[in-house]
Amino acid sequence: MDILKKNQIYTADIVGWAHDGAGVARPGDGGRAVFVPGAIPGERWEIRIVKVTSGAVYGRGERCLLPSPDRIEPDCPAYPRCGGCALRHLNYEAEQRFKLQRVNDAFHRIGGLALEVTELAGADSPLCYRNKAIYAVTPDLRPGFYRPRSHDVIPIDRCLLQCAASDRAAWTVCDFLRAHSLPAYDEATGKGLLRHIFTRTAASTGEVQLTLVAAGGFGAHTAALVEAVRAACPEVGGILLNVNRSRGNTVLTGDFHTLWGSPTLTDTLCGNRFVLSPDSFYQVNPIQAEKLYQRAVELAAPAGTELVLDLYCGAGTITLCLARSAKRVIGAEIVSAAVKNARDNAERNGVDNVEFLCADAAEAAETLRLRGEQPEAIVVDPPRKGLTEALIRTISSMRPRRVVYVSCDCATQARDLRLFAALGYHAERAAAVDMFPRTGHVETVISLSSPDFP
Repeated sequence: MDILKKNQIYTADIVGWAHDGAGVARPGDGGRAVFVPGAIPGERWEIRIVKVTSGAVYGRGERCLLPSPDRIEPDCPAYPRCGGCALRHLNYEAEQRFKLQRVNDAFHRIGGLALEVTELAGADSPLCYRNKAIYAVTPDLRPGFYRPRSHDVIPIDRCLLQCAASDRAAWTVCDFLRAHSLPAYDEATGKGLLRHIFTRTAASTGEVQLTLVAAGGFGAHTAALVEAVRAACPEVGGILLNVNRSRGNTVLTGDFHTLWGSPTLTDTLCGNRFVLSPDSFYQVNPIQAEKLYQRAVELAAPAGTELVLDLYCGAGTITLCLARSAKRVIGAEIVSAAVKNARDNAERNGVDNVEFLCADAAEAAETLRLRGEQPEAIVVDPPRKGLTEALIRTISSMRPRRVVYVSCDCATQARDLRLFAALGYHAERAAAVDMFPRTGHVETVISLSSPDFP
C-alpha cells in the first residue's frame, strides 16, 4: 500500500462523495481515502496531497483529466475561495441527487436503517434564498466572508445566496467608513471599530434589518451614516448598533442600540407573523422551511385530534405550525427569553390551542405526567449535535405513538435513530428538504413509531 505524502501528485478517479460535497479518491493502490474539494464522482483528476493526518488525507485537484457531465462553470468569481458555498461547480439536479445519497448513506451506515429516503424537496431557485447575512470586513473595509477554515476575509461584490439589498447595505457602510477614516476592527490587537455587518431580510416584504457590530459607536458620524444607508438602501427599515467589546469570535453579543427606524423586523412563516430582533432565532430559508415544517406537521398530527409535545420549541415556529392541525400543542424550551417570544407569537397570531413550558425535556415529561396528559406525538428539532442519550430515553419513556425528528445533520440523527430503535421506536417515513442550496447541508424529517405503544 502506497504511503501518501504531502506534495505528492497522483492521477486518480473520484469514486464517491464526502459529507461536505468534496470528492473522494483512493490514489495509488486504492488505499486511504483522499478528500478533494471541487471534484465530482466519475471524474479523473491529477491530485496533489496537501495534508496528511492520522484520521484523514486532503488533496487539491491540480487538473481535471475527465470532467463529469454534471460539472458547470461556477457563477461566482469568489468561488471556491469564499467558504459560503461548496457546490457551485455542480448542476442543481446533481446536487439534489448527492444530498439524497448523503442522507441514505448516513441512515444505512450509521443508523442501520433499512428505510430508503426517496423524497427530497428541492428549492424552486437556488439563488438569493438566504434571509440572513453576516459579513466580515477586510482591513481596508470591504465586506466579505471567511475563507474555509480561516479568518481570512474574501471580499465579495455580489453574493448569490443573499438578496441584492443586503450586499448593497454592506458596501454602503464600508464605503462610508472608509471615506471618513473610521477603521475596521483588528482581531489580533483588539483595536479598530467595525467588526461585522449583520442583515436580515423579510421574505414576505423585502424589508431589511441592518445591524452594525462594532467595538463602539460612530459618534458624530452616526447621523450621516444613517442617511447614507437610507439613501442607498430604501429597503432598510431599521438600523441598529451592537456594541461588541468581547475578544472572542461571537458575532452578536453585548448591548443593542437603535440608530434609526424599527428595532425589530416582521416576517411571515407558514401563515404566522413573527417579530424578530437581530438575535432572535429564525429559519434562514423560510420558503424551504415551510416545506420542512409542513412535512413535520403531516407526520405528527395526521388525524387532527392529537396532543403534540414540541421539544426544543424555541420561539414557537414549529409549534404554531403544528397548532393548525393538532388539537393541542405544548411547546417546551429551557431558554426563558425564547419562551416569552413563543407566547407573544402565539398571542400575536391568535393561536389559543398552544401552551409553552419553560422546562427541559425531563421537566416537561414530569409536568405532563402529574397532569395525567399523554402526548400522542413528540416533535424534536435539536441543534446540529443531535439528542443526548438521556433525552432519547426520556422521550421513549413518555410512550408517544409517534416521534417526529427534524434534523439539520443526518449523521447525528442517524446515530440517534439507532438508539431509538433499541428502545422500540423504528423509522417509518422520512423526507429530505434542501434548505441550503449550493452548500453540502441538507435537512431531514423522519417519523418513528413503536408497536408497543399503539
